[in-house]
Amino acid sequence: MSDPLSEPFRERLAAIGGATLRGLHALEVAWRRLDPAQRDAIREMLEPLRDALGDARRAFDDTPTPEGFQPLCEDLAAGAEKVHEALSLIVDPGPPDTATVRVLGAMSVHCRAQEVLYPLRTVLPPLARYFVEEAFHDGLEQLDRTPPDGWSIGIHRAGDGSGDGRKQRGGFSLYVPEHTDGRTPLPLVVALHGGFGHGADFLWSWLREARGRGFLLLAPTSRGTTWSLNAPELDGRALRRMLAFVAERWRFDPERVLLTGLSDGATFSLLAGLADASPFTHLAPASGVLHPANFASGNLERARDRPIYLVHGARDWMFPVATAQMARDALQAAGARLVYREIEDLSHAYPREENDAILRWFDPRLALPAAQGSDG
Repeated sequence: MSDPLSEPFRERLAAIGGATLRGLHALEVAWRRLDPAQRDAIREMLEPLRDALGDARRAFDDTPTPEGFQPLCEDLAAGAEKVHEALSLIVDPGPPDTATVRVLGAMSVHCRAQEVLYPLRTVLPPLARYFVEEAFHDGLEQLDRTPPDGWSIGIHRAGDGSGDGRKQRGGFSLYVPEHTDGRTPLPLVVALHGGFGHGADFLWSWLREARGRGFLLLAPTSRGTTWSLNAPELDGRALRRMLAFVAERWRFDPERVLLTGLSDGATFSLLAGLADASPFTHLAPASGVLHPANFASGNLERARDRPIYLVHGARDWMFPVATAQMARDALQAAGARLVYREIEDLSHAYPREENDAILRWFDPRLALPAAQGSDG
Protein backbone atom coordinates (compact mmCIF):
# COMPACT_ATOMS: atom_id res chain seq x y z
CA MET A 1 0.00 0.00 0.00
CA SER A 2 1.35 3.42 -0.92
CA ASP A 3 1.99 5.97 1.81
CA PRO A 4 -0.72 8.68 1.62
CA LEU A 5 1.52 11.23 3.36
CA SER A 6 3.67 13.35 1.11
CA GLU A 7 7.11 14.48 2.20
CA PRO A 8 6.08 18.17 2.30
CA PHE A 9 3.10 17.29 4.51
CA ARG A 10 5.30 15.28 6.89
CA GLU A 11 7.81 18.10 7.13
CA ARG A 12 5.20 20.76 7.78
CA LEU A 13 3.32 18.58 10.26
CA ALA A 14 6.56 18.13 12.18
CA ALA A 15 7.30 21.87 11.92
CA ILE A 16 3.95 23.06 13.27
CA GLY A 17 3.95 20.38 15.96
CA GLY A 18 7.45 21.27 17.09
CA ALA A 19 6.78 25.02 17.07
CA THR A 20 3.56 24.51 19.04
CA LEU A 21 5.31 22.42 21.68
CA ARG A 22 8.13 24.94 22.01
CA GLY A 23 5.53 27.66 22.51
CA LEU A 24 3.69 25.63 25.15
CA HIS A 25 6.90 24.98 27.10
CA ALA A 26 8.05 28.60 26.81
CA LEU A 27 4.74 29.89 28.16
CA GLU A 28 5.15 27.66 31.21
CA VAL A 29 8.57 29.19 31.76
CA ALA A 30 7.04 32.65 31.42
CA TRP A 31 4.34 31.94 34.01
CA ARG A 32 6.97 30.70 36.45
CA ARG A 33 9.02 33.90 35.92
CA LEU A 34 6.09 36.31 36.18
CA ASP A 35 7.52 39.45 37.70
CA PRO A 36 7.16 43.06 36.51
CA ALA A 37 10.96 43.31 36.47
CA GLN A 38 11.17 40.35 34.07
CA ARG A 39 8.59 41.62 31.57
CA ASP A 40 11.03 42.74 28.86
CA ALA A 41 13.16 39.60 29.17
CA ILE A 42 10.06 37.42 28.86
CA ARG A 43 8.99 39.28 25.72
CA GLU A 44 12.45 38.80 24.19
CA MET A 45 12.30 35.09 24.94
CA LEU A 46 8.83 34.61 23.47
CA GLU A 47 8.93 36.80 20.36
CA PRO A 48 11.06 34.51 18.12
CA LEU A 49 8.98 31.52 19.17
CA ARG A 50 5.77 33.39 18.32
CA ASP A 51 7.17 34.35 14.89
CA ALA A 52 8.39 30.82 14.14
CA LEU A 53 5.01 29.39 15.07
CA GLY A 54 3.27 31.89 12.80
CA ASP A 55 5.51 30.85 9.89
CA ALA A 56 4.91 27.15 10.56
CA ARG A 57 1.15 27.67 10.76
CA ARG A 58 1.02 29.51 7.42
CA ALA A 59 3.12 26.82 5.71
CA PHE A 60 0.90 24.11 7.19
CA ASP A 61 -2.25 25.85 5.95
CA ASP A 62 -0.77 26.02 2.44
CA THR A 63 -0.04 22.27 2.34
CA PRO A 64 -2.77 19.95 0.93
CA THR A 65 -4.28 17.76 3.62
CA PRO A 66 -4.24 14.00 2.89
CA GLU A 67 -7.58 12.22 2.78
CA GLY A 68 -8.76 11.23 6.24
CA PHE A 69 -6.44 13.64 8.06
CA GLN A 70 -8.77 16.65 8.04
CA PRO A 71 -9.95 16.39 11.70
CA LEU A 72 -6.41 15.94 12.98
CA CYS A 73 -5.10 18.87 10.96
CA GLU A 74 -7.95 21.15 12.00
CA ASP A 75 -7.47 20.41 15.71
CA LEU A 76 -3.70 20.77 15.51
CA ALA A 77 -4.03 24.07 13.66
CA ALA A 78 -6.59 25.30 16.22
CA GLY A 79 -4.27 24.44 19.09
CA ALA A 80 -1.34 26.10 17.36
CA GLU A 81 -3.43 29.22 16.80
CA LYS A 82 -4.27 29.37 20.52
CA VAL A 83 -0.60 29.08 21.44
CA HIS A 84 0.22 31.83 18.93
CA GLU A 85 -2.52 34.02 20.44
CA ALA A 86 -1.18 33.51 23.97
CA LEU A 87 2.36 34.36 22.86
CA SER A 88 1.12 37.48 21.04
CA LEU A 89 -0.73 38.76 24.08
CA ILE A 90 2.59 38.86 25.91
CA VAL A 91 4.85 39.94 23.04
CA ASP A 92 2.78 42.63 21.33
CA PRO A 93 2.88 46.09 22.91
CA GLY A 94 -0.27 47.40 24.49
CA PRO A 95 -1.37 50.29 26.69
CA PRO A 96 0.43 50.12 30.06
CA ASP A 97 -2.85 49.90 31.93
CA THR A 98 -3.77 46.67 30.09
CA ALA A 99 -0.63 44.71 31.00
CA THR A 100 -2.26 42.67 33.78
CA VAL A 101 -5.35 41.93 31.72
CA ARG A 102 -3.21 40.78 28.81
CA VAL A 103 -1.16 38.46 31.01
CA LEU A 104 -4.30 36.94 32.55
CA GLY A 105 -5.76 36.55 29.09
CA ALA A 106 -2.61 34.87 27.79
CA MET A 107 -2.60 32.42 30.69
CA SER A 108 -6.20 31.45 29.98
CA VAL A 109 -5.62 31.08 26.23
CA HIS A 110 -2.60 28.88 26.96
CA CYS A 111 -4.91 26.57 28.91
CA ARG A 112 -7.48 26.55 26.11
CA ALA A 113 -4.72 25.48 23.73
CA GLN A 114 -4.06 22.49 25.97
CA GLU A 115 -7.77 21.63 25.96
CA VAL A 116 -7.71 21.48 22.18
CA LEU A 117 -4.44 19.56 21.94
CA TYR A 118 -4.93 17.02 24.73
CA PRO A 119 -7.15 14.65 22.70
CA LEU A 120 -4.43 14.50 20.00
CA ARG A 121 -1.98 12.83 22.41
CA THR A 122 -3.11 9.36 21.29
CA VAL A 123 -2.01 9.98 17.68
CA LEU A 124 0.89 12.43 18.13
CA PRO A 125 3.53 10.96 20.50
CA PRO A 126 5.28 14.32 21.14
CA LEU A 127 2.01 15.63 22.57
CA ALA A 128 1.59 12.46 24.63
CA ARG A 129 4.99 13.17 26.18
CA TYR A 130 4.11 16.81 26.83
CA PHE A 131 1.07 15.82 28.89
CA VAL A 132 2.93 13.57 31.32
CA GLU A 133 6.13 13.74 33.35
CA GLU A 134 9.35 12.45 31.82
CA ALA A 135 9.47 9.42 34.13
CA PHE A 136 6.49 7.98 32.23
CA HIS A 137 7.70 8.64 28.67
CA ASP A 138 8.79 5.03 28.16
CA GLY A 139 5.35 3.67 29.05
CA LEU A 140 2.95 5.93 27.19
CA GLU A 141 0.91 2.99 25.90
CA GLN A 142 0.04 2.11 29.51
CA LEU A 143 -1.51 5.51 30.19
CA ASP A 144 -4.43 5.22 27.75
CA ARG A 145 -6.18 1.92 28.30
CA THR A 146 -9.78 0.82 27.75
CA PRO A 147 -11.63 1.63 30.99
CA PRO A 148 -13.75 -0.94 32.83
CA ASP A 149 -17.49 -0.89 32.12
CA GLY A 150 -19.16 1.98 33.92
CA TRP A 151 -15.90 3.78 34.69
CA SER A 152 -15.74 7.22 33.12
CA ILE A 153 -12.25 8.60 32.46
CA GLY A 154 -10.61 11.79 31.20
CA ILE A 155 -11.79 15.36 31.72
CA HIS A 156 -15.30 16.03 32.98
CA ARG A 157 -17.13 19.32 33.46
CA ALA A 158 -19.99 20.19 35.79
CA GLY A 159 -21.34 23.69 35.31
CA ASP A 160 -17.84 24.81 34.36
CA GLY A 161 -17.49 26.33 30.90
CA SER A 162 -14.63 25.25 28.69
CA GLY A 163 -13.43 26.60 25.39
CA ASP A 164 -13.53 30.33 24.75
CA GLY A 165 -16.34 31.10 27.18
CA ARG A 166 -15.14 30.75 30.76
CA LYS A 167 -18.27 32.67 31.76
CA GLN A 168 -19.84 29.96 33.89
CA ARG A 169 -18.84 30.02 37.53
CA GLY A 170 -19.47 27.87 40.56
CA GLY A 171 -18.88 24.53 38.82
CA PHE A 172 -15.80 22.37 38.49
CA SER A 173 -13.52 20.44 36.18
CA LEU A 174 -12.49 16.91 37.11
CA TYR A 175 -9.75 14.74 35.66
CA VAL A 176 -9.88 10.95 36.04
CA PRO A 177 -6.65 9.24 34.87
CA GLU A 178 -7.27 7.08 31.81
CA HIS A 179 -5.29 4.11 33.15
CA THR A 180 -7.07 3.65 36.51
CA ASP A 181 -8.97 0.40 37.09
CA GLY A 182 -12.16 1.83 38.63
CA ARG A 183 -11.84 -0.38 41.72
CA THR A 184 -8.97 1.08 43.75
CA PRO A 185 -9.83 4.24 45.73
CA LEU A 186 -7.56 7.01 44.49
CA PRO A 187 -6.02 9.99 46.26
CA LEU A 188 -7.82 13.23 45.46
CA VAL A 189 -6.16 16.60 44.83
CA VAL A 190 -8.45 19.64 44.95
CA ALA A 191 -6.76 22.66 43.32
CA LEU A 192 -8.12 26.20 43.76
CA HIS A 193 -7.39 28.92 41.19
CA GLY A 194 -6.31 32.45 42.06
CA GLY A 195 -8.35 35.65 41.83
CA PHE A 196 -10.11 36.11 38.46
CA GLY A 197 -9.13 32.54 37.58
CA HIS A 198 -11.16 29.52 36.53
CA GLY A 199 -11.07 25.84 37.41
CA ALA A 200 -11.03 24.78 33.76
CA ASP A 201 -7.72 26.65 33.47
CA PHE A 202 -6.10 25.74 36.79
CA LEU A 203 -6.71 22.04 36.09
CA TRP A 204 -3.68 22.13 33.76
CA SER A 205 -1.35 23.11 36.61
CA TRP A 206 -1.72 19.55 37.94
CA LEU A 207 -2.97 17.35 35.08
CA ARG A 208 0.48 16.21 33.92
CA GLU A 209 1.21 14.82 37.39
CA ALA A 210 -2.27 13.30 37.79
CA ARG A 211 -2.09 11.50 34.45
CA GLY A 212 1.06 9.55 35.24
CA ARG A 213 0.87 9.12 39.00
CA GLY A 214 -2.80 8.22 39.04
CA PHE A 215 -4.80 10.50 41.31
CA LEU A 216 -8.15 12.22 40.86
CA LEU A 217 -7.85 15.93 40.21
CA LEU A 218 -10.70 18.33 41.02
CA ALA A 219 -10.41 21.99 39.97
CA PRO A 220 -13.41 23.99 41.25
CA THR A 221 -14.38 27.47 40.10
CA SER A 222 -15.37 30.11 42.66
CA ARG A 223 -18.92 31.47 42.53
CA GLY A 224 -17.64 35.04 42.17
CA THR A 225 -14.52 36.40 40.52
CA THR A 226 -12.58 35.05 43.50
CA TRP A 227 -13.23 32.88 46.54
CA SER A 228 -15.60 34.05 49.28
CA LEU A 229 -12.79 35.10 51.62
CA ASN A 230 -15.06 37.28 53.76
CA ALA A 231 -17.82 34.65 53.95
CA PRO A 232 -15.89 31.35 53.76
CA GLU A 233 -18.91 29.15 54.29
CA LEU A 234 -20.40 30.17 50.93
CA ASP A 235 -17.72 28.59 48.75
CA GLY A 236 -16.91 26.12 51.54
CA ARG A 237 -20.37 24.54 51.19
CA ALA A 238 -19.92 24.43 47.43
CA LEU A 239 -16.62 22.56 47.81
CA ARG A 240 -18.21 19.97 50.09
CA ARG A 241 -21.06 19.44 47.60
CA MET A 242 -18.53 18.92 44.82
CA LEU A 243 -16.70 16.28 46.85
CA ALA A 244 -19.99 14.52 47.56
CA PHE A 245 -20.83 14.55 43.83
CA VAL A 246 -17.44 13.07 42.95
CA ALA A 247 -17.70 10.44 45.70
CA GLU A 248 -21.00 9.19 44.28
CA ARG A 249 -19.50 8.55 40.84
CA TRP A 250 -15.79 7.85 41.35
CA ARG A 251 -13.88 6.22 44.19
CA PHE A 252 -11.47 8.34 46.18
CA ASP A 253 -9.79 7.67 49.48
CA PRO A 254 -11.23 9.98 52.18
CA GLU A 255 -7.96 9.60 54.12
CA ARG A 256 -5.99 11.13 51.22
CA VAL A 257 -7.62 14.42 50.17
CA LEU A 258 -5.28 17.34 49.47
CA LEU A 259 -6.55 20.93 49.20
CA THR A 260 -4.13 23.26 47.47
CA GLY A 261 -4.36 26.59 45.68
CA LEU A 262 -2.66 29.68 44.34
CA SER A 263 -2.91 33.24 45.69
CA ASP A 264 -6.57 33.77 46.72
CA GLY A 265 -7.01 30.04 46.22
CA ALA A 266 -4.19 29.44 48.70
CA THR A 267 -5.74 31.86 51.18
CA PHE A 268 -9.08 30.10 50.83
CA SER A 269 -7.51 26.66 51.14
CA LEU A 270 -6.55 27.53 54.72
CA LEU A 271 -9.98 28.99 55.47
CA ALA A 272 -11.84 25.98 54.08
CA GLY A 273 -9.27 23.38 55.02
CA LEU A 274 -9.15 24.34 58.70
CA ALA A 275 -12.90 24.83 59.03
CA ASP A 276 -14.93 22.65 61.38
CA ALA A 277 -15.58 19.17 59.90
CA SER A 278 -13.32 19.88 56.94
CA PRO A 279 -13.04 16.86 54.59
CA PHE A 280 -9.47 17.77 53.61
CA THR A 281 -6.64 15.79 55.19
CA HIS A 282 -3.69 17.84 53.86
CA LEU A 283 -3.31 21.51 52.88
CA ALA A 284 -0.75 23.01 50.49
CA PRO A 285 -1.27 26.76 49.93
CA ALA A 286 1.06 28.57 47.51
CA SER A 287 1.57 32.35 47.39
CA GLY A 288 -1.35 33.17 49.65
CA VAL A 289 -1.88 34.63 53.14
CA LEU A 290 -3.27 33.50 56.47
CA HIS A 291 -6.60 35.38 56.50
CA PRO A 292 -7.48 37.10 59.83
CA ALA A 293 -10.76 35.14 59.92
CA ASN A 294 -8.73 32.05 60.80
CA PHE A 295 -8.02 33.55 64.21
CA ALA A 296 -11.63 34.48 64.98
CA SER A 297 -13.23 31.26 63.70
CA GLY A 298 -11.23 28.76 65.72
CA ASN A 299 -9.37 27.55 62.64
CA LEU A 300 -6.00 28.00 64.34
CA GLU A 301 -7.05 25.62 67.13
CA ARG A 302 -8.01 23.06 64.50
CA ALA A 303 -4.59 23.44 62.87
CA ARG A 304 -3.00 21.29 65.57
CA ASP A 305 -1.44 18.17 64.03
CA ARG A 306 -2.78 19.15 60.59
CA PRO A 307 -0.28 18.47 57.76
CA ILE A 308 0.31 21.80 55.96
CA TYR A 309 2.83 22.50 53.20
CA LEU A 310 3.24 26.28 52.90
CA VAL A 311 4.98 27.65 49.78
CA HIS A 312 5.87 31.29 49.10
CA GLY A 313 8.20 33.29 46.93
CA ALA A 314 10.86 35.52 48.43
CA ARG A 315 10.20 37.98 45.58
CA ASP A 316 6.40 38.00 45.83
CA TRP A 317 5.26 41.54 44.94
CA MET A 318 1.58 41.03 45.80
CA PHE A 319 1.87 39.29 49.18
CA PRO A 320 5.36 40.12 50.50
CA VAL A 321 7.22 37.18 51.96
CA ALA A 322 6.90 38.66 55.46
CA THR A 323 3.20 37.72 55.36
CA ALA A 324 4.15 34.09 54.70
CA GLN A 325 6.67 34.16 57.52
CA MET A 326 3.98 35.42 59.89
CA ALA A 327 1.66 32.64 58.69
CA ARG A 328 4.47 30.13 59.26
CA ASP A 329 5.01 31.33 62.81
CA ALA A 330 1.27 31.31 63.63
CA LEU A 331 0.74 27.81 62.24
CA GLN A 332 3.79 26.44 64.02
CA ALA A 333 2.62 28.00 67.28
CA ALA A 334 -0.79 26.37 66.73
CA GLY A 335 0.87 22.95 66.48
CA ALA A 336 0.45 22.30 62.77
CA ARG A 337 2.71 19.69 61.16
CA LEU A 338 4.18 22.35 58.94
CA VAL A 339 6.54 22.24 56.00
CA TYR A 340 7.59 25.76 55.02
CA ARG A 341 9.16 26.38 51.60
CA GLU A 342 10.43 29.86 50.80
CA ILE A 343 11.60 29.90 47.18
CA GLU A 344 14.30 32.47 46.53
CA ASP A 345 13.58 33.26 42.86
CA LEU A 346 9.76 32.98 42.99
CA SER A 347 7.61 36.05 42.52
CA HIS A 348 3.78 35.96 42.73
CA ALA A 349 3.38 32.87 40.57
CA TYR A 350 2.62 29.18 40.81
CA PRO A 351 5.76 27.04 41.36
CA ARG A 352 4.86 24.06 39.18
CA GLU A 353 8.17 22.40 40.04
CA GLU A 354 6.97 22.09 43.64
CA ASN A 355 4.17 19.67 42.69
CA ASP A 356 6.51 16.69 42.96
CA ALA A 357 7.59 17.49 46.52
CA ILE A 358 4.01 18.27 47.54
CA LEU A 359 2.78 14.93 46.19
CA ARG A 360 5.56 12.95 47.90
CA TRP A 361 4.77 14.73 51.16
CA PHE A 362 1.03 14.17 50.72
CA ASP A 363 1.27 10.46 49.86
CA PRO A 364 4.63 8.70 49.41
CA ARG A 365 2.90 6.25 47.06
CA LEU A 366 2.56 9.11 44.56
CA ALA A 367 6.33 9.47 44.20
CA LEU A 368 7.76 9.10 40.71
CA PRO A 369 8.72 5.48 39.88
CA ALA A 370 12.47 6.09 40.30
CA ALA A 371 11.84 7.71 43.69
CA GLN A 372 9.67 4.92 45.12
CA GLY A 373 11.24 3.69 48.32
CA SER A 374 13.90 6.41 48.40
CA ASP A 375 14.42 8.78 51.29
CA GLY A 376 12.98 11.58 49.13
